[in-house]
Amino acid sequence: MSKISILLIEDDSTLNNYLTDLLVKLGYCVEQCFDGVSGLKSALSQQHHLILLDKVLPKLDGVSLLKTLRETSQQPVIMISAKGAEEERILGLSHGADDYVAKPFNTQELLLRIESILRRSQPNAKPKSRTEITIDGLTLNADKQVIYVNQQEIEFTTIQFKLLWQLVSQKNIIVSKADLYQAVLNKKLGAYDRSLDMHLSRVRRKLNEANWLGERLQTVHGKGYCFK
Repeated sequence: MSKISILLIEDDSTLNNYLTDLLVKLGYCVEQCFDGVSGLKSALSQQHHLILLDKVLPKLDGVSLLKTLRETSQQPVIMISAKGAEEERILGLSHGADDYVAKPFNTQELLLRIESILRRSQPNAKPKSRTEITIDGLTLNADKQVIYVNQQEIEFTTIQFKLLWQLVSQKNIIVSKADLYQAVLNKKLGAYDRSLDMHLSRVRRKLNEANWLGERLQTVHGKGYCFK
């Protein structure tokens, strides 16, 4: 079966590139657009299995794009917006969006929403995301947001869980600080912001206290972080 094709229309280059890298690693084929005009052109010129559409875009806003698209195409669309009010969600759905996700969003939730849409529109598409990872006695369960070391539950905050999940799920891959800030803290990396280092230090300490090797969470200076 050919790869699932996703069109990503998002003007925030950091978020666009982060989501593209994540989706490609999961086996999807992703086309990137950074404004509404090029996004509409791509959406009309070829069929995609799914479109991820930001609501606020330069040149042509997401709602106008969607209204034009729906005149000739029923490609599934998940609308993404920093405006999370109920009326905004209803507006997006009323113009033909199949789902609506408000920023900042949980990456795992977005992946599950993508899979849900694809299951309905592409029955043979295989689920991509994992809900549980186990490595050398360390278990992370995304559904329950809990972590076990040798079957003993270890208390982690939501941010600490998300940080560890991002690194463990991309074992041996250097994940940049910018990508982690977007995925874990839902914000861009600031020039003097060291909050992620603080969270990582606490994760290492908790793993060490549970007699698990926290040092496997490595800082790669000038590049990011890596779980070995």
